[in-house]
Amino acid sequence: MVSPKLLPFAMLLGCGPLALAQSPNYHLGRTPSAEEISAWDISISPTGKELPPGHGTAKEGEQLFKAKGCAGCHGADGIGARAPALVKGGPPAKPGQPPPPGMEGMHMVPDTGIMALRSPYAVTIWDYIRRGMPLNREGTLKPDEVYSLTAFLLYKNDVIQADEVLDAQSLPKVKMPNAKGFADLPEWKHGTPRLQNYP
Repeated sequence: MVSPKLLPFAMLLGCGPLALAQSPNYHLGRTPSAEEISAWDISISPTGKELPPGHGTAKEGEQLFKAKGCAGCHGADGIGARAPALVKGGPPAKPGQPPPPGMEGMHMVPDTGIMALRSPYAVTIWDYIRRGMPLNREGTLKPDEVYSLTAFLLYKNDVIQADEVLDAQSLPKVKMPNAKGFADLPEWKHGTPRLQNYP
């Protein structure tokens, strides 16, 4: 009979061979290369220094909005469909419609949940479009297309002029309507976790 003090040690010894038998090495996978890791390092800081080359205008973005199927979810004018409104002046969300992530408590009031009005940085819109649009084809837009769609949304919300060209230099300089609305935002540094929810 094993002493109660030695029982945990005996159990550990008895399970050792069983644990090894259940953990075979299938020789699957490999360590990713530096280039592969770099391809996934797509965070864009408020300064925009990580933005890729490219450019776009609101006119080009309007054509892309139709061609890429954005209107199917957001409505022909960016208002009134099942997805969140993209342009100010839209009606409040329909009762029972869940708010988009980060917009809890804002979705029943017209215009307050619109990213182009609420975001403190224009690069956030560019980053969101590149990462999350179009639905089920995320990451397929080229940088020029993302700049154009960003320009279109900013123009439709009276943030930029119709003829402004957005690129890696001009986009971070766009003065957002809510730039000072988040007084407690910490300074973002490359490699730090992204904010989960705005206040």
